[in-house]
Amino acid sequence: MSESRVAEVVRHAVDVGALGADQPVAGFIDIEGVRSSVRSLHDAFGPGVLHTFAAKAASLIPVLRLLARDGMGCEVASPGELRIALDAGFDPATIVFDSPAKTREELAQCLELGVAINADNLTELRRIDAMRDDDCASVIGLRVNPQVGTGTIGAMSTATATSKFGVALRDPGAREAVVRAFAERPWLTRLHAHVGSQGCPLELIAEGIAATYRLAEEINATLGRRQITSLDIGGGLPVNFGSDEVTPSYGDYVDALRSAVPELLDGRYALVTEFGRSVLAKNGFIGALVEYTKDAGGRRIAITHAGAQVATRTVLMPEAWPLRVEAYDAKGRAKDGPLLAQDVAGPCCFAGDVVAHARELPELEEGDVVVLRDTGAYYFSTPWAYNSLPYSAVYGFTISDHVRLATVRQAQTLDEIAFSSGLTYADALVTSL
Repeated sequence: MSESRVAEVVRHAVDVGALGADQPVAGFIDIEGVRSSVRSLHDAFGPGVLHTFAAKAASLIPVLRLLARDGMGCEVASPGELRIALDAGFDPATIVFDSPAKTREELAQCLELGVAINADNLTELRRIDAMRDDDCASVIGLRVNPQVGTGTIGAMSTATATSKFGVALRDPGAREAVVRAFAERPWLTRLHAHVGSQGCPLELIAEGIAATYRLAEEINATLGRRQITSLDIGGGLPVNFGSDEVTPSYGDYVDALRSAVPELLDGRYALVTEFGRSVLAKNGFIGALVEYTKDAGGRRIAITHAGAQVATRTVLMPEAWPLRVEAYDAKGRAKDGPLLAQDVAGPCCFAGDVVAHARELPELEEGDVVVLRDTGAYYFSTPWAYNSLPYSAVYGFTISDHVRLATVRQAQTLDEIAFSSGLTYADALVTSL
């Protein structure tokens, strides 16, 4: 998303009151940008691939409905995500359930609806054994961990030696147990591996997918039948947060896959993907009001309304999740002038609530607006309720002859905060004394 496009939206949002004193923080989603990303994904892989969107990256029903309309499926990892995926209009046959802690009730619901399930472990398969009917429409897979290593962000790496996800293939006896699990279950027809995430190089991701492909070939050869018919290769394409450039691209990823396992895209196996961040991140931004500025220890600090409640990862892991920050004046116009090193801090009541440290920006002042770029995924859509701060409003936008905003989510009200904080049961503890 270009700086000029962001500037046009900020100016309009300030003009119409979608951003300002009465609404000091809001998220914005570029509708055409999202659709363009989806087209790029489909074009890179070609036809015949089920691309599911990872609901955790933007758990907003209007966004999910837009993606469903444009031919995406949905990957979910909780009963809440399954509910909003269904409400968004996804066909159950295009939904994949991937939680590592699925309950019996959740499994039963998926099996009844025909939602695909990727079992995380062999014990989960045994649960499914007792629940699955012969006429069940759900595709059942098993998640494996190829244990190919760690990216630059350890907490985001899912194919490490001790990852909590999947069956660890290099552990003693594990590979044989996986082959045996397929031999005992003719209805087990999919292998799943999610190797990448932010900080993982394409070569590492492709290496893990290649290992999964080789395992599928080994299982089918051992069983003497083509039992595994599809591979879920996950998502995890990293995002460049340093500029407007979309790199790596889906085309780059497909090239890496072809280099590591040329047969993957020849149609032998149906493919499923689970991209999230790469579809949304660069198609959204956060705008926030500057409430105060102050100086401390020789450093200028701008206190804004965007902190850990909307940018949790950036605040808690600033080196791993740095964001670009842009400065606008009170009328929504891009600020110019001499650059000054400033901390851009948020409203949360802890000292580390800073989204940018010593950032060189035109001098900020009360009433200005800061923009946090590339925050379309995982930021305003999954807020942290710290300090009982309200969820921010979220808007989609289009630009033709002028900017048009569409409400995705209204800002949370104080009444809603009180209700979610147990207002209905306010006297419960007092009356039990």
